[in-house]
Amino acid sequence: MVATVKNGSVGVVEAQSCTFAYPPDELVLENGEKLGPITMAYETYGKLNADKSNAILIVHALSGDAHVAGLSKADGSVGWWDEMVGPGKAFDTNKYFVISSNVIGGCKGSTGPSSTNPKTGKPYGIDFPVITIRDMVDAQRHLIDHLGIKRLLTVSGGSMGGMQVVQWMVSYPERIKSAIPIATALRHSPQQIAFNEVGRQAIMADPNWQGGNYYGGAPPANGLSVARMVGHITYMSDISMAEKFGRRFKNERQVFKFTPNFEVEGYLQYRGNNFVKRFDANSYLYITKAIDYFDVTEGINIGEIFKGVDARVLVIAFKSDWLYPAYQSQEIVRACKLAGIEVTYCEIDSTYGHDAFLLEITEETHLIRYFLEKVHHGELTEDYEI
Repeated sequence: MVATVKNGSVGVVEAQSCTFAYPPDELVLENGEKLGPITMAYETYGKLNADKSNAILIVHALSGDAHVAGLSKADGSVGWWDEMVGPGKAFDTNKYFVISSNVIGGCKGSTGPSSTNPKTGKPYGIDFPVITIRDMVDAQRHLIDHLGIKRLLTVSGGSMGGMQVVQWMVSYPERIKSAIPIATALRHSPQQIAFNEVGRQAIMADPNWQGGNYYGGAPPANGLSVARMVGHITYMSDISMAEKFGRRFKNERQVFKFTPNFEVEGYLQYRGNNFVKRFDANSYLYITKAIDYFDVTEGINIGEIFKGVDARVLVIAFKSDWLYPAYQSQEIVRACKLAGIEVTYCEIDSTYGHDAFLLEITEETHLIRYFLEKVHHGELTEDYEI
């Protein structure tokens, strides 16, 4: 069933794309390999003002895409952060020009493993080069150049999106006026890497994966579904799962049966089965590996990470988030303070776990709306209160 346009929505939106890095000017990746040409899918909302000072880039998490808000013209789906982007919302499209793109390595319009390799005429598969968060941001910078924008008012995102925000601060500090990293980290911890590795192994153990060359045949649906189930457990909290499911049975209790009797079992299977309909297994492998490689502290004193950054920063974390616990956001704050950056830290008392960055709309709207208003008009001071 196709959703209908709600009040405050940006309405029906259509994905756009731009292509760059044509040979011999391919994008040089962090590992030294080259990739090109590169197509990036993106959407925009609102209007760019005359001096192009109201542009905001929203970057997505692992399973996200460019469709942040409104109704997709292609399939009628609602954007993944629709309640945050639109007229009068946190990212107010009456005031700001909002941009969102699908990362390279993705499978929703941007160049990734399922894209055609121009050298072979077949999908890249695992011949696609290893990518990093820095490579994703480098590609986004090309998109911003394509749109003729010199400096972004802010760049914002949660989870992997927050990592891209941090990377923007490191790679292109002169191109951003502010940054809003949400529920994220300066580097992936061993536990975070471990969860991703379980998901990758589930995919690669599926016979249909075929070494990554499954295009044109049956995809590794079972493996990808299990990977998503594992991931989804980490997105919730013990409290949120207890409140949502408890130990309730779907139907009459059946002892010693291995069907999904518990509601939580049925929910995880439902999420896993739906995920395989919209996501590519190889993209999952590449993107989770990029997240695991992420470490802006590698070989650098924490006080030097953001040296020279002239941007205001709002860091948001959530108390029940055990996937990206608050101490990791506090490390970002510490690095900012050591670099002399104006930074505000807000820890929201939520029971939703990591998913809170998608669900705590009221709190985030209050924080972000105020922050952007002050940044846009240059009135923010280091000690302002929200």
